[in-house]
Amino acid sequence: MPRMMINRRTALMQFAQFLAASPLLRADHRFSDHPDPVLDPANVFDFAKLAKARLDPLAWDYMDEGSDDETALRDNRAGFDKLIIRPHFLAHDVSRIDVSTTLLGKKLEQPIYISITGGKNCFFNNGEQETALGAGACNTMMITSGGIDSVLKSGKGPKVWWQFTTAAELRTKTQMTDFGDRLQDKGCSAISVTVDIYHVSHRERSIHNGLVRNWCQGNGIPRDVSGKLIYAPNDILWGTGDFPAPRPFPTPTWDNLQRLRESTDLPVVVKGVMTAEDTERAVKTGISGVIVSNHGGRQLDGVGGTIEALPECVQAAGGKIPVLVDGGFRRGTDVFKALALGATAVGIGRPYLWGLATFGQRGVARVIEIMRAELGIDMGMAGVASISQIDRSYVRRRTA
Repeated sequence: MPRMMINRRTALMQFAQFLAASPLLRADHRFSDHPDPVLDPANVFDFAKLAKARLDPLAWDYMDEGSDDETALRDNRAGFDKLIIRPHFLAHDVSRIDVSTTLLGKKLEQPIYISITGGKNCFFNNGEQETALGAGACNTMMITSGGIDSVLKSGKGPKVWWQFTTAAELRTKTQMTDFGDRLQDKGCSAISVTVDIYHVSHRERSIHNGLVRNWCQGNGIPRDVSGKLIYAPNDILWGTGDFPAPRPFPTPTWDNLQRLRESTDLPVVVKGVMTAEDTERAVKTGISGVIVSNHGGRQLDGVGGTIEALPECVQAAGGKIPVLVDGGFRRGTDVFKALALGATAVGIGRPYLWGLATFGQRGVARVIEIMRAELGIDMGMAGVASISQIDRSYVRRRTA
């Protein structure tokens, strides 16, 4: 009888230890009488609801809209529903999850980075600087349009950051060399050349709203005390029916990008690639990487979702250069699917803008934190413990 009691007591203790260790019963987030509101959203979509409620309606439409019929905008999200995760259990020990990765020789704490977006001042004052502070707080790579020098000098900015350019302003080799040298002196890790914005797209929400194109690069949406929009004589509205006017200088070609690559020691990455042909050309030109992107569905419509274009670009790259992707990523499962299809890293745009609009730099950091946690959980449940263990076998395309 005593022996049976000891065994029972031991069994109960072991069961209690099992429950205490179970992730299902963890209580990391304890109740507080003064909870931090940035912790309230359960996912990035909750941040979107908060941002929409807070922003001027014109600012929300500018952030949320796509071009023309917005089919590319919708396809970015719809593409994920066509992919199914294929978990493989017991192949790896998943007691510890590591979501870090390496990109162009730099370690990233997660394969999620802050992509370039314009017009941040419509969402938060000094939006680019605030975003840089958020990127630094969560140790996330950022592609910036510039103007964050003070943040970088403070040591509070991102440790890894790339500089955005259209390459349109780099017309001579001297300009290109000076450009690259200045960036290297600031600690830049790569130059990201966006190639799909040489013409103004047709964005009908902003056309209907009477949005002035430079408001979101300045002080935001101007309204008088009655809420009426304030226009200046020289304001240029987002218009319709205007044929593209000739540009004062030629737009860049692959030859320009090759000269840029030859003029700097920094890696040059092309953003806006959607085809195998352009990926192959990037490899032949000596480009360091490509970003599969349709500009968040905001430029040329009807090109399909980026997750659909990703496989052909990865195949064309042939492992010679990294292939990144952005467009419609909202969940850890979205990121996992892209990694399984061969992406090295995933960029987000609107999700961190939702965080920026609601909580500034803290919202930016929290959005990254949520997506990073989701990816880690999804990896563990799919049977992988590190990014290197994810391959094409972990995803299949839905057949019906």
